[in-house]
Amino acid sequence: MVLVGNLFQSKPFFIYNGLVEIHAGLVSAPQAVTEQDRDHRYSLNKHFFMQNNNEFRKYAVHHMGMSGNTVDSYAQKIENMTQYVIEERPGNFRAIDVFTRLISDRIIFLGMGVDDQIANLIQAQLLFLESADPKKDIIMYINSPGGQVYAGLGIYDTMQYINPDVATTCTGLAASMAAVLLAAGANKKRAALPHSRIMIHQPSSGAQGTLKDMEISLKQTIEIREDLYKILANHSGKDYATIERDSDRDYWMRASEAKEYGMIDEVLERKK
Repeated sequence: MVLVGNLFQSKPFFIYNGLVEIHAGLVSAPQAVTEQDRDHRYSLNKHFFMQNNNEFRKYAVHHMGMSGNTVDSYAQKIENMTQYVIEERPGNFRAIDVFTRLISDRIIFLGMGVDDQIANLIQAQLLFLESADPKKDIIMYINSPGGQVYAGLGIYDTMQYINPDVATTCTGLAASMAAVLLAAGANKKRAALPHSRIMIHQPSSGAQGTLKDMEISLKQTIEIREDLYKILANHSGKDYATIERDSDRDYWMRASEAKEYGMIDEVLERKK
């Protein structure tokens, strides 16, 4: 039995062996379970979280030097978006948010724009999962518009540095820096759902200050652009000139087109 709900909603949902019936906003099951029993079980177990969640927090704070407030803030954002799942184990129940449950299965979800804080957390998760098992694959699901290039390159370098293969899957959008991360997944382990969109383009930046400072900033942007094009060329199999030409403006691809382009290896569809 699994109980699914959101701590910010008044009532949880119960799922018994995948069979549910909805009555007056509640989900009842074939077994005779009273509403009072449901509420009692939920209140007793909603504060139980998987041990891996605490272990990851300790790793991020003590080994990565991250602020505990930063980790908690990110977790809170995820919790606001995700439902809670209560697992029934022999002799007890425990409530966990879906994000934490995914981590226990070595799944990382990049579902927002890439900035320094998100990049630090993704890198911490990658390193944490490597320390837990250096040989088992890590799966990264991506639904992101991209974001800061330096932050994204930190994630990219960590993906290439750690021992486990990182399999990447686009679940909606992988644009800009997120497209680079999608393409950077392990060989033959990059995928996208059928209606996903992948977009590559040249980096953008702004500069202010003295003319000399702006010249330095422009030079750095050109170097970053070259680095990104080399990364995309390396992982897609396209030559540098093709990447440079296509990235001059926003270059959008359907999942099937991204496969032809070399950004992914497979379009995931349900097997009939």
